[in-house]
Amino acid sequence: MNEEKIVNSVESLEDLIHRVRSAEKEYSTFDQEQVNKIFFAAAMAANQARIPLAKLAVEETGMGVVEDKVIKNHFASEYIYNKYRDTQTCGVVEEDKAYGIKKVLEPVGLVAAVIPTTNPTSTAIFKTLIALKTRNGIIISPHPRAKKSTAEAARVVLEAAVKAGAPKDIIGWIDTPSLEMTDLLMKEADIILATGGPGMVRAAYSSGKPAVGVGPGNTPAVIDSSADVVLAVNSIIHSKTFDNGMICASEQSVIVDSKVYKQARKEFADRGCYFLNAEETDKVRKTILINNALNAKIVGQSAYKIAQLAGVDVDPKTKILIGEVESVELSEAFAHEKLSPVLAMYKSKDFEDAISKAMQLIADGGYGHTSSLYINTVTENEKLARFYNAMKTCRVLVNTPSSQGGIGDLYNFKLTPSLTLGCGSWGGNSVSENVGVKQLLNIKTVAERRENMLWFRAPSKVYLKKGCLPVALQELKTEYKKKRAFIVTDSFLYHHGYTASIEKYLDEMGIEHDTFFDVAPDPTLGCAIKGTEQMRSFQPDAIIAVGGGSAMDAGKIMWVMYEHPEVDFLDMAMRFCDIRKRIYTFPKMGQKALFIAVPTSAGTGSEVTPFAVITDERSGVKYPLTDYELMPTIAIVDADMMMDAPKGLTASSGIDAVSHALEAYAGMMATDFTDGLALQALDVIFKYLPRAWDNGPNDPEAREKMGHAATMAGMAFANAFLGICHSMAHKLGAYFHVQHGIANAILLDQIVPFNAAELPTKMGTFPQYGYPHTMRRYAEVAEHLGLGGKNDQEKLDNLIDAVDKLKERVGIKKTIADYGVDEKEFLAKVDAMSESAFDDQCTGNNPRYPLISEIKQMYLNAYYGRKYQEVK
Repeated sequence: MNEEKIVNSVESLEDLIHRVRSAEKEYSTFDQEQVNKIFFAAAMAANQARIPLAKLAVEETGMGVVEDKVIKNHFASEYIYNKYRDTQTCGVVEEDKAYGIKKVLEPVGLVAAVIPTTNPTSTAIFKTLIALKTRNGIIISPHPRAKKSTAEAARVVLEAAVKAGAPKDIIGWIDTPSLEMTDLLMKEADIILATGGPGMVRAAYSSGKPAVGVGPGNTPAVIDSSADVVLAVNSIIHSKTFDNGMICASEQSVIVDSKVYKQARKEFADRGCYFLNAEETDKVRKTILINNALNAKIVGQSAYKIAQLAGVDVDPKTKILIGEVESVELSEAFAHEKLSPVLAMYKSKDFEDAISKAMQLIADGGYGHTSSLYINTVTENEKLARFYNAMKTCRVLVNTPSSQGGIGDLYNFKLTPSLTLGCGSWGGNSVSENVGVKQLLNIKTVAERRENMLWFRAPSKVYLKKGCLPVALQELKTEYKKKRAFIVTDSFLYHHGYTASIEKYLDEMGIEHDTFFDVAPDPTLGCAIKGTEQMRSFQPDAIIAVGGGSAMDAGKIMWVMYEHPEVDFLDMAMRFCDIRKRIYTFPKMGQKALFIAVPTSAGTGSEVTPFAVITDERSGVKYPLTDYELMPTIAIVDADMMMDAPKGLTASSGIDAVSHALEAYAGMMATDFTDGLALQALDVIFKYLPRAWDNGPNDPEAREKMGHAATMAGMAFANAFLGICHSMAHKLGAYFHVQHGIANAILLDQIVPFNAAELPTKMGTFPQYGYPHTMRRYAEVAEHLGLGGKNDQEKLDNLIDAVDKLKERVGIKKTIADYGVDEKEFLAKVDAMSESAFDDQCTGNNPRYPLISEIKQMYLNAYYGRKYQEVK
């Protein structure tokens, strides 16, 4: 790419406009295949940069929450790519030869994109990606207080696009924005994408050029007497605290039916919200507006900081400041859009009164944007119809957090994902939907909350019982007609005869075989490449992984590279929010060879999971890969292969299985199918792990039971997924080579009470997870294990105590320091390790969404052996 030209004057902007127009003219000749390649590369790059861009945005603007901006950046890349990946944007889209008509898609030309200070990086990613997909050139005008972060987001997308073949000037930006330069850009552009305040949007519409602008939001949320109040309140908190309330769809007022008002008020208070008294309400009222305009000092700030500005004393952990008010007129400051965790709360006499109040609040500055209703949709359809018919808003969200629901595709799956939400003619906009295509009509969308489809997947066959190996292997010949088998194992197992019996059975069936036995305890990408080369030379039609998690993980990676040599490892390792919406699609497996997993330890469950952990030896980063294409075809769980496992492996792998079952049971994607497996696995482990540790080589029953328990726990987390115990363990292993099962064992003391908090800093985002209830889930585990306890807190304490006693019983030490990790080195790396753990694939399923600072504190607690405590 050529040296950047700084755009800081009218003359330099005119030069940029000329260059981008020339690039767009060239780009308009590209075909769909070229465009899709560029779109993919740009989305991948934006996704990879989500954390540094989020940190830069908060650092520069002083607004919002880094972790939430990571989510917005992730959404702007992954969900937008997923929505439009298969959308045709080039060439003939429709043709009717009989009538002689065809429709051809052409780009608009030069897009002027105005970016707000509230979402400086995610909006830039969103607009540049949709411009690339539609073959448009785009110039960004950032907000002066967010110019560095916005420009960096645009630069990330541009560099990836150019590397993938786009013209070098297809994206541009103003380095030193001013009103004069923004006005010039809007007048020279072919279309304007305007996201920002009312004044800027009005300027866009008065520029003389077509404009797609969006209006302000002042979302009212009505809680009907029929609503699930706990779900409603926690959804509002989840939304209102997201990025400190800066999403334009965020709830600004909540209107609660008098019949459930006390219950809703108590739920808000119990979940960490603060109700202002009359004097405090007046202080905050004067802080919200300055000279009848929103006080810029409160935008995107925490509730605690806003309270300090107002001279109100609240707990630093306060989530939302709530003012109980009566007036819905503009004279009431609480009735305005506040772009912060400040909420007005009204009591309605009945449903008609609630609708009346909501209509007035919308008229006070939210026409066309978003309204929200919590109601029983089974019994109250007539009320629902009255509500959406009365609302002059283009989004009517039902039983849904407005911030996450309004942007689409998170809590509803037909509302277009977007970071620019049209308000239609009611809001003075040219579009009435989430910005996309065909925007000539006002389109009212009623989106009800829906729980996602879940699944249960396992290998096509799982053989179990001691001595089943030879019978199971017979199927290679009788059913699958295989002729060449490739064994993947480690040197210890190979030289101690663990593969000899398999080789003997293969010989008896006339199946040729070869063995790779250089798998290390933490398999590396280099090891997998070496094994793949040997595999390609042998050309097997069956792969048999023999060993613990390392051998099976390495075997899975070799399997992929053998069948699909074109794959890129870093693409496979790319983080995703939703396995069905990921940017990268795993190739179809099993075309050349089926995969058989034979565990020799009872713990990892890798024989029945779609996971593989591999280390890039160049960077030291440990990547957990996830895709159901990695699921073994056959699992053979034979205790004969586990009898001589040493005490250390027995202990670490056994507690690893405990962590699998606990995280699967507590995770947001747990189902009835996975719950039974997780509970049964825990029951078996608590009974048989001590026996297997004491005298495993002479206790075949204990070995067999532990093998079954590990596989059941594996099936549970293969479908319910894991959480931050594994996120943190993955990184502790990568940074300090702490054995994986040991890392999980040490961290459980922190993770269980952390997840059990009834008042978490943030809860996880998944439609079937309505409110924090993990303490109850852990209490159910304690009940199943017969641990006793008068209430859920006692049951939780008893569960933690039981796990600690089991760890002590099998010789596991208590702290990270106990395993020889140097204190100075640990403290030097804990910040980077915490950020890496936050970005681990397992984090997204955790019922409590962690802050990076919370992860760091748990690492420190685990190092020094301190008990977990909520930060006050």
